[in-house]
Amino acid sequence: MTVERIVFGRPLRSVAFDVAVSGLVAFSAVLGIFAEHGGVAETAVGLVMALVLLFRRIHPSAVAAGVAVLALLQVVVGWGPLAYDIGVLIALYSVVKYADRLRDGVLAGIVAAIGVLLAAAQMPGPAPWWAGALYYGLVTGAVWLVGLNVRTRRLYVVSLEERATTLEREREAEARAAVAEERTRIARELHDVVAHSMAVMIVQADGIRFTIDRDPATAREAAKVVADTGRQALEEMRRLVGVLREPSRPEPAEPGGALDAEPAHRRPALVELPDLLDRFRVAGLRITDTATGTAVALPPGLELTVYRVVQESLTNALKHAGVGAAVELRLDWSADSVVVRAVDDGRGRPVVRPAPSGGHGLVGMRERVGVYDGSLAAGPTLGGGWRVEARLPLPSASGTEEGKAAA
Repeated sequence: MTVERIVFGRPLRSVAFDVAVSGLVAFSAVLGIFAEHGGVAETAVGLVMALVLLFRRIHPSAVAAGVAVLALLQVVVGWGPLAYDIGVLIALYSVVKYADRLRDGVLAGIVAAIGVLLAAAQMPGPAPWWAGALYYGLVTGAVWLVGLNVRTRRLYVVSLEERATTLEREREAEARAAVAEERTRIARELHDVVAHSMAVMIVQADGIRFTIDRDPATAREAAKVVADTGRQALEEMRRLVGVLREPSRPEPAEPGGALDAEPAHRRPALVELPDLLDRFRVAGLRITDTATGTAVALPPGLELTVYRVVQESLTNALKHAGVGAAVELRLDWSADSVVVRAVDDGRGRPVVRPAPSGGHGLVGMRERVGVYDGSLAAGPTLGGGWRVEARLPLPSASGTEEGKAAA
């Protein structure tokens, strides 16, 4: 990374360039000492003009006014056009390029046009005055137009930089809002899971009260259900604390269509996966689903996460790969994890109305998977499609036994 040096609050390169420009004008003024007229006085005016030009970037209008006064003094004295009058063109260019308002540049152009006529009237030699006015006018007009062109380009670049900065801030704000909204949705769904567990525990506890004397075996079984459900609810509540955010409005479901979002506070389960796949097949995806290993019962929150990952993966395939795309969906069960893998071939045709998703794409899936200490990998395939793979660890049997012993 390069660090730009600052001198007097300005980049060193700009300061060096301005000093070089002023030095050129000053050198031209020093040459006036050897001229037949003016001498030291002529040189002094040129040196003051060179000194004023040092501030042409930060005070372009004031510099143009000062240079115009010095040029007028030169005309009044009758020195005629001199070498250091190039400073007049530099000041004109600077005010057109750097002034806050173009009006200052237009005014400077009018003043320069008057100066052209006065300078042409003082030109020595047999040539007619209008020939000198035409020459000086063309040079001055060219400098003014060059300054206007550079000003337009500079303002355009500045507007692009401001737009890029604004877009970057908007993207960051949208990403933060998406994360917050998705975590709120997760928290609401986990709350439903915990509320369900509490309801089960209450019903079982009420049953224990009525059966503990008449049927102790049934009461013991009910107590076991209460204990297991309580441990599961406690684990879900622990995760809930980590993702809880301020409540947000429920996302409105888009009416009609085969892939409408679920109603608020509804908790899909893995047994509904066939229906979900059928809805996406009706929407146009060619889905091949396979499962390996032995499926096990999952905690409600983890089960919901698996369902949502499948739903979001298929929704993304429908949106981006398009109708008619082939999707290979696999659920790989092992002793310590469940892996959801969805790979599409990217060879469908775009849909007219994309299906609503259950979250916010990859952001939502990463948040859901991260809640359960899982991992998510997503990216393009060599064949032009897209691959999503989520690995979610399963609750360990040893951890469950330890929780029972502690209870």
